[in-house]
Amino acid sequence: MIDTLLIANRGEIACRIIRTARRLGIRTVAVYSDADAGALHVALADEALRIGAAPARDSYLRMDAILDAAARTGAQAIHPGYGFLSENAGFAEACAAAGLIFVGPPASAIRAMGGKSEAKALMETAGVPLVPGYHGEEQNSGVLAAEAARIGFPVLIKASAGGGGKGMKVATSAEDFHEQLASAKREAQAAFGNDRVLIEKYLGRPRHVEIQVFADSHGNCVYLFERDCSIQRRHQKVVEEAPAPNLPLELRQEMGAAAVAAAKAIGYVGAGTVEFLLDPVETGGDGRFYFMEMNTRLQVEHPVTEYITGQDLVEWQLRVAAGGALPLNQDQLAVTGHAIEVRLYAEDPDKGFLPQTGTLSHLRFPEAGSHVRVDTGVRQGDAISIHYDPMIAKLIVWDVDRPAAVRRLRQALAGTEVGGLAANIPFLASIAGHPAFLAADLDTRFIERYQAGLLPAPAAPDDDVLALAALGVLLEREAETAAAAARTNDPWSPWAMADSWRLNDAVAEILTFTDGREGAEPQEVRARRRRDGGFDITLPSGQELAGNARFAADGRLVAEVGGRRLTAGWSRRARELDLFRPGRHHRLTLIDPLDVGVVDAGGGGRLVAPMPGKVIAVLVAAGDRVEKGQGLVVLEAMKMEHTIKAQGPGTVEAVRYTVGDQVPDGAELIIVKGDEA
Repeated sequence: MIDTLLIANRGEIACRIIRTARRLGIRTVAVYSDADAGALHVALADEALRIGAAPARDSYLRMDAILDAAARTGAQAIHPGYGFLSENAGFAEACAAAGLIFVGPPASAIRAMGGKSEAKALMETAGVPLVPGYHGEEQNSGVLAAEAARIGFPVLIKASAGGGGKGMKVATSAEDFHEQLASAKREAQAAFGNDRVLIEKYLGRPRHVEIQVFADSHGNCVYLFERDCSIQRRHQKVVEEAPAPNLPLELRQEMGAAAVAAAKAIGYVGAGTVEFLLDPVETGGDGRFYFMEMNTRLQVEHPVTEYITGQDLVEWQLRVAAGGALPLNQDQLAVTGHAIEVRLYAEDPDKGFLPQTGTLSHLRFPEAGSHVRVDTGVRQGDAISIHYDPMIAKLIVWDVDRPAAVRRLRQALAGTEVGGLAANIPFLASIAGHPAFLAADLDTRFIERYQAGLLPAPAAPDDDVLALAALGVLLEREAETAAAAARTNDPWSPWAMADSWRLNDAVAEILTFTDGREGAEPQEVRARRRRDGGFDITLPSGQELAGNARFAADGRLVAEVGGRRLTAGWSRRARELDLFRPGRHHRLTLIDPLDVGVVDAGGGGRLVAPMPGKVIAVLVAAGDRVEKGQGLVVLEAMKMEHTIKAQGPGTVEAVRYTVGDQVPDGAELIIVKGDEA
């Protein structure tokens, strides 16, 4: 067995590998970039080495630095996790050349499946069904356009070298094909260093069903059943579950056999996933499944397979990499219950799922146990960086059947709190409660079909939220004043009190909040301290209530308001506060009446960068007429393209940046003079 394992990755997958290695008595070595010097995976490992600067190309993608770290620490094996170098055949070969065990498939298998076009040709030879498409070598745009017309619109343009939704675009007609092709190629080049694409028929309402396969070096290969990963945004998975709902046993076995055949065709060893598109008869399809790609690594969603099979797939990986046989054969594997995983991201669904960066000022997960698992690589106080994927955690639940698992998921999401930046928890909760999800009516355009219901307009804070916000602020002010008074010569002076004391009577404090909704009016709450220590509160609705509050030992705000007990998660940074009620997150700003002249940086015709990034296309020039929704500038950030669009009709007055420029968060990109009302 392996004695010392180096983990060539970061974040939640590095932490997850460390947990299994520790249970098996294997010493672990972490590597880290400058941005991750204080990261959780560094703290958990037995030893950690710096390998470079924050950008991945200068650290986690540096083979030389990682191999040097392995040599310096006496590691016998390297686990690549997923992403970064996990599917790099050259890295697998370099490990072998250095006498190190690569915890993954042989380089030949990675290479065989590394290009989608080559992989599809190989699968066609192996008898695995393919989606109609073009997977050839020719990359001339005219040839590709002709092939798209032959296949029939709409078509899917896909980067041949990568995955994760990067370099994937849909062309609905010949007219927009070239624009989508150019965008797909740019993203593919930026993410994978290779702009080659393939073209496929865009199926109407397919399901994304994938099979977990596992093979050893002794000729054994099994499948550990399937996962449904249909719910996606930007071609990236959001919800995964196992087993796939409403999948007949015969079809499950047929897909499993095809996946094993695919693995055997390339001499596979280790954990892998064969991904299929299923075209259900129920939604007008032909009932067949088609090979999409094979991921030659552990998948992000592997925990749902672990839950339903009772197996630790990382342990399987380590045992197989060390030369051992598979722990179980196909007949010994069985499905128990149902598991669902959701990916908790730092992103704003209300702004096109725009990734967020910043500090996690507040972080609370549901209690883990036999029914709930949380895989994360961050803690409260950690930062979400521009350099890496904005995932905060994976929330995984299990129960005896799908309805029970869905109930567990909704409960777990209600107990998850993220403060300091926007997160997709309310969006995930909307999915978990949607009638179509409850009915397992799934396909890859689930989010598009039900977007209006999944992304409702932000609700105004109600009286309960405003009362809690006011009480929390007043409590903190009193605590701050008391602490300051304790440092003075006369801490008992009435002038050091924060309870609205006056020579004759208490006066009302006015607290004004805004909640970030466009056009929303500020909300005033009046609070007067009573002699019994509580407050009389007057809310914007005119309702008058008696209230008192305290902070519990765990930091939660506990209040009695109008004779009702209310509890909320609480996080405040200066004037910004996050308040969490079950299933709801309210971000409020406390307005300082002395702070005047604040201007919305995103309004008034000024188009600003929503995050740090690189300008990769400028679509207009000074003097151009533009219409609402027209693309003006394309930024590349977090390896994805983000198009900055006109907020309304008008004329471009100035373009501040050119292609290739790096821009900071909030940088003014373009000035548009709006048409007169």
